[in-house]
Amino acid sequence: MNTRKFQAILWVAALFMLAGCAGPVIRGTGDLGVIVERATGSVQIVDTSKRVAIATVKGLGDLSHASLVYSRDGRYAYVFGRDGGLSKVDLLRGALERRVMQAGNSIGGAISQDGKLVAAQNYAPGGVKVFSADTLELVADVPATYGAAGLRSKVVGLADAPGNRFVWSLFDADEIWVGDFSDPYQPQIKKFKDIGRAPYDGLITPNGRFYLAGLFGEDGMALVDLWHPERGASRVLSGYGKGQEKLPVFKMPHLRGWAVAGKYAYLPAIGRHEVLVLDMETWLEAARIKVSGQPVFVIARPDGRQVWVNFAFPGNGNVDVIDVEKRTVMKQLAPGRAVLHMEFAPRGESIWISARDDNRVVVYDTENFSQRGVLAAESPSGIFFTSRAARIGF
Repeated sequence: MNTRKFQAILWVAALFMLAGCAGPVIRGTGDLGVIVERATGSVQIVDTSKRVAIATVKGLGDLSHASLVYSRDGRYAYVFGRDGGLSKVDLLRGALERRVMQAGNSIGGAISQDGKLVAAQNYAPGGVKVFSADTLELVADVPATYGAAGLRSKVVGLADAPGNRFVWSLFDADEIWVGDFSDPYQPQIKKFKDIGRAPYDGLITPNGRFYLAGLFGEDGMALVDLWHPERGASRVLSGYGKGQEKLPVFKMPHLRGWAVAGKYAYLPAIGRHEVLVLDMETWLEAARIKVSGQPVFVIARPDGRQVWVNFAFPGNGNVDVIDVEKRTVMKQLAPGRAVLHMEFAPRGESIWISARDDNRVVVYDTENFSQRGVLAAESPSGIFFTSRAARIGF
């Protein structure tokens, strides 16, 4: 064999070796995000800087009411499906890493302060299950049993709290539970009973101190101070609709820490075309803001200057933008049919809005309200950016 032919063979062999060592593109995860495609059981992974989809991951089951949380490094998304599936998605590889069926009907979850535990809240069977974030192996099962008959309640409003705790509400039992998972194999559960009728969702304040549960069965909210749990649960905004006729509720509102701007929380009024402004220093109502429909998501821009609101049917094609200084609607937008979710860019210069029935996600500039981009998606619903990984209650 002559020298030239031998060198050619070595060169080809080196190319094959390099190809075999190829891995994911080296990049950070800080400007990545996930769009849930509810009709196809898939998610799109998006680059929020370039406003483009970079991968699609399929096989995630029923995503009709899906939500997700992120690992501490933002690489993995833990997707909670309505069918009880819990899926671990690798954003850098654009691949499904693990998936377990953990319940018959699930409605969301949370990740612990140390990032080692993922908790799922379940409707059926009612309770909370906690898994290893690494392997998705079950480490704790807390049934939401209540009353002398040992019935099981649907669980809602699950949120992470400092001290490797999770907090959740029992819709059927009118209770709030706080679980300390410092030892995940022997969790300590504290129960607050008779907190108000039918808590439907909950939020934890950005500093992790207060947990608020919205009440569907009556006007008001339940409040627990996690610094002083011995004080029990108290009531705020009681009877805010007194003397007014309540409208039929077409879609349950949602609560999370995104509703907080400065010292105020902006909250959806059940069955009313109003956003309630709650002073978080006094826990008294500070104002009411008229909006164009029944609020579903009420989300503050990261700098607290604006609050964006979407609505239940029949006004679910519209979005109102509230000026927090004037406490009035400053802009109304029509992103598309069936607006289901909104997510701000980490510093708030843009907002992504899903329009399910138009199969698209629209990106708006939050200063001049111009469209900055449109992404095609199959029946998009939830939009989740990796900036959530570093925030309490997200």
